[in-house]
Amino acid sequence: MAKLEKTLLGDIEHIALTIQQGILKGSISATLEDSSRFYGTDGSRCIVMVFERYSWLGGNRLSLGVTLFSQSGGPVMLSAIASGGSQALFVKFNTFGEEAFLSKLEEILSYM
Repeated sequence: MAKLEKTLLGDIEHIALTIQQGILKGSISATLEDSSRFYGTDGSRCIVMVFERYSWLGGNRLSLGVTLFSQSGGPVMLSAIASGGSQALFVKFNTFGEEAFLSKLEEILSYM
């Protein structure tokens, strides 16, 4: 499992759309599996997106969960966790695909 956490500035919906478009354009096999949006009465907002793609190197599918949270227009907190990518039964030894999935997200965020 690989994890990325960042604080971003900007509109949470714009950030979510930029991430979604970047991930989907970044891999022919990438899909947005599902997403959820929550709106608090205090102005807080939370967006959860789960992406999946095929890892050619690992020969399996990987998932990337992205959570964005903002309170009343403040900074947007991002937590992204990639999972999958191992073929072993008990020991996880191949995490290249997970790290590559997160690297793609980091590249997308570097342009924001």
